[in-house]
Amino acid sequence: MIARLRGKIIEAFPNRLVVDCHGVGYEAIIPLSTYDKLHPTEGADVDLRTHLQIRENAHTLYGFATEEERDVFHLLIDRVSGIGPAIAISILSGMPVNSFKTAVVAGDSVLLSKCKGIGKKTAERIILELKDKVGVTDTWQDAASGQVSSQAADAELALIALGYKQVDSRKAVRAILDKTPASTTEELIRGALRSLQS
Repeated sequence: MIARLRGKIIEAFPNRLVVDCHGVGYEAIIPLSTYDKLHPTEGADVDLRTHLQIRENAHTLYGFATEEERDVFHLLIDRVSGIGPAIAISILSGMPVNSFKTAVVAGDSVLLSKCKGIGKKTAERIILELKDKVGVTDTWQDAASGQVSSQAADAELALIALGYKQVDSRKAVRAILDKTPASTTEELIRGALRSLQS
């Protein structure tokens, strides 16, 4: 699995980048949100979080500027029936991550259905399945109200995207924060994974 790419941009388009990593050019499909954050130009250094989709007839690499974008992408393709990578990329291209979170928390299917390829029924299914199956909205609401730090919320969402329950994820993250309050998101994720797998 290719989880991250760091290298120089060979080609830059609003929907894809080609990144040179030690002489090998990797093409990554990106959402517009990533393009807007990076403002990529040919020859510039880039660091992408990635997801590799392997199918019988193709290997497709998806790239993201932030962990948060990749986590939302994983939530959509793993937790919502009928949502594949193309629609997940379309959602991330159609609205910022925070707007997506707000729409799910508020149950705003009209806002979600403004994204290309998302009808009203699909938008309603996204809201229903993310709320019912994952408990993601609790984390988003707690982060918005300041009950948990953004690092803790991002770590929880990453663990949820990996298939852990929200309750277990929060407990593991809080245990690490109690020991080392200044932990980064990546440190929280690594430490929580160790405790959840033991």
